[in-house]
Amino acid sequence: MRMIETPSPNFGDRRNGETVSMLVIHYTGMRSAAESLARLCDPAAEVSAHYLITEAGDVHQLVSEEKRAWHAGLSQWGGERDVNSRSIGIELQNLGHEFGYQPFPTAQIDSLINLAKGILDRHNIPASGIVGHSDIAPDRKLDPGELFPWPALAEADIGVFPKAGIDTQEHLDSLLTRIGYDPMAENRISAFQRRFRPDRIDGQPDMACQRLAAAYLADLS
Repeated sequence: MRMIETPSPNFGDRRNGETVSMLVIHYTGMRSAAESLARLCDPAAEVSAHYLITEAGDVHQLVSEEKRAWHAGLSQWGGERDVNSRSIGIELQNLGHEFGYQPFPTAQIDSLINLAKGILDRHNIPASGIVGHSDIAPDRKLDPGELFPWPALAEADIGVFPKAGIDTQEHLDSLLTRIGYDPMAENRISAFQRRFRPDRIDGQPDMACQRLAAAYLADLS
């Protein structure tokens, strides 16, 4: 994993003494890594992340982990709305849904796993705090999307991924809120499906989603 220092001016201090408890994974949704880096380092754009990983697996560090990068936008997880102050953001170079969404190369995911392992060693991030951008902003975002290999991260002890659902009487709405999804978000079922059942994303509650959500919570406990 090659680390390249590419400083961005777009950051600030973490607010109210917040410490890192979340890792947020994004895709760039731009045509090239060069274009993505230019935007993430443009003061006028007012957006950044701590890291960007190219398709070849090179890792650019844009913002110190001690600082507050501007990657989450309007978001919420577990009732907390200042996600930027409590998270580290990683951007993966990918064309995204707008320009031709494609699978993430092995080299890119290998670098992500290596980088994430180091981040978890340095910060107290629970498995419940490892999320995608669409988890924390389901009405605005689709990334990292249905092609992102969440099970591969779980196999590397980065978060958890249920291998099968379990029976439960708890309603899906309640389960999703306990996981961390914004109870007011219209598209939170789709966001859950995009991550945990990517072969069918219809935004409709069903027993399969209910069982998967219960299994995920059980794996976290």
